[in-house]
Amino acid sequence: MDGLRSALDQNNVSLFFTESPTNPFLRCVDIELVSKLCHSKGALVCIDGTFAAPVNQKALTLGADVVLHSATKFIAGHNDVLGGCISGSEELISKIRLYHHVIGGVINPNAAYMILRGMKTLHLRVQQQNHTALRMAQFLEEHPKIIRVYHPGLPSHPEHHIAKKQMTGFGGVVSFEVAGDLRTTMKFVDSLKIPYLAPSFGGCESIVDQPAIMSYWDLSASERVTYGIKDNLVRFSFGVEDFEDLKADIVQALESI
Repeated sequence: MDGLRSALDQNNVSLFFTESPTNPFLRCVDIELVSKLCHSKGALVCIDGTFAAPVNQKALTLGADVVLHSATKFIAGHNDVLGGCISGSEELISKIRLYHHVIGGVINPNAAYMILRGMKTLHLRVQQQNHTALRMAQFLEEHPKIIRVYHPGLPSHPEHHIAKKQMTGFGGVVSFEVAGDLRTTMKFVDSLKIPYLAPSFGGCESIVDQPAIMSYWDLSASERVTYGIKDNLVRFSFGVEDFEDLKADIVQALESI
């Protein structure tokens, strides 16, 4: 917040943009406070709420001007379509729509249908994912082969107090650090039987991602450390599978290392 205040005081800021929660450590921004600070200086606030899903966090009611979502993730929810959406006041969105008409990028009818289909079960899917992810985060935090767990529903999370205030659920993604190096973590990931190995999240099927080699592979080890991306970091997006099945799968994978 001190950095934001300084930036607003020293610059002519037009827009503040952030994710909340962020990828992959699920850090949370106090949207209400940020909005008040920015609006006092005439700046707009844009929140990417993809990791939260719309049913868990309503940034517009907290003061944000614009909300983005990758509809590919929780909104469509079936890992089979690409799309995105933007929400805000009619005044703002009409300007964006005009620009959108100029540059193109119109979603195809079948993709639009698939997203609408997915939205019918959004609240049910996310409720299950919230529940599974929080229980799994609590389980992993107690496991001797896990060094650290990142999930806003845990009291150990640095912004747990913010997440409790502005989220009705904490999302279906859990990041954690395995006790071991890059290859040990690769063995753990490869030993999992239920989740798909892919860089997406938010679908019915669980997905696991080792960021060091799947999302940040083009950076050197020292550059990854700068961003906090350790070799032993795992990002796990929980689907709608049975909790006990997922837990058993994680346990047998951890036993393999």
